[in-house]
Amino acid sequence: MPGRLLPLVEGQIYHVFNRGIDHRPTFTDKLELKRAKAVIDHYRFVTPLVRFSKFLKLPIEERNRLQTKIKAGPKLIDILSFCLMPNHFHLLLRQVYDKGISKFLSNFQNSYTRYFNIKNERDGPLFLDQFKAVLVETDEQLIHVSRYIHLNPMTSYLVKNFDSLVNYSWSSLPEYVAQKESFCETSTILGFFKDSGEYEAFLKDQAGYQRELNAIKHLLID
Repeated sequence: MPGRLLPLVEGQIYHVFNRGIDHRPTFTDKLELKRAKAVIDHYRFVTPLVRFSKFLKLPIEERNRLQTKIKAGPKLIDILSFCLMPNHFHLLLRQVYDKGISKFLSNFQNSYTRYFNIKNERDGPLFLDQFKAVLVETDEQLIHVSRYIHLNPMTSYLVKNFDSLVNYSWSSLPEYVAQKESFCETSTILGFFKDSGEYEAFLKDQAGYQRELNAIKHLLID
C-alpha cells in the first residue's frame, strides 16, 4: 500500500472509503459480507495476536480466551460507522494509535482479499492500492457524513425503503437505531441527538433528497 502524501493524525476522524479494482464486486453474498464484518472486528486492535484465518481454526475455548485478551488491549481505531456495499465500503474512523488507520486497512484488506481469492478461485489484488481518507473537520460534517454512510444502501437502491435500510445487516445503522450490539462506538454521534429516535428522524429527513442527488451526480461538479 503506497505511502500517503498527508499523514493521518491521532485523535482525528476520517471518512475512509475504497472500492474494487475496475469497480468489480467485492462483497457478493452473505458469506463474504459476514466474513468482512468479522475481519473488521478482529483487526481494529493493535495486537490481534494471530491471523484471522488461523483464529477461526482454533478450538472455541481458545478462541474465546484469545478474543478476550485481544479486546482488553489498545485499539488502532474507533469505528464510528461503516457500510459495506457490493463493490466498495465506507468507514468513519477515529485514529487512536500511530498510523492506526493505515495498519487497520492493510490488515483488513489483505485478510479479506486472501479469503475472497480462495473462495472465488482468483488471484491478485481486490481493492485499489490507495484508500481515500477525508478529514472530518467539524461536528456538522461528522453527523452529515454518518448520515451519508448510513443512507448509502437506500441511495443506491440496494434496499427499497427506510424500514429495509434499518435492517441492513452490513452497516452500523442497526447499532444506532435498533441498539444491536456490535463493534461501533456510537456515543460520539448519538451525543449530538436527544436519543436514537431523533437520529433516525435526522436520517429520514434527507433520504429522498440523497437519492435524487445520486441520480444526477454525473451532472454535478465537485
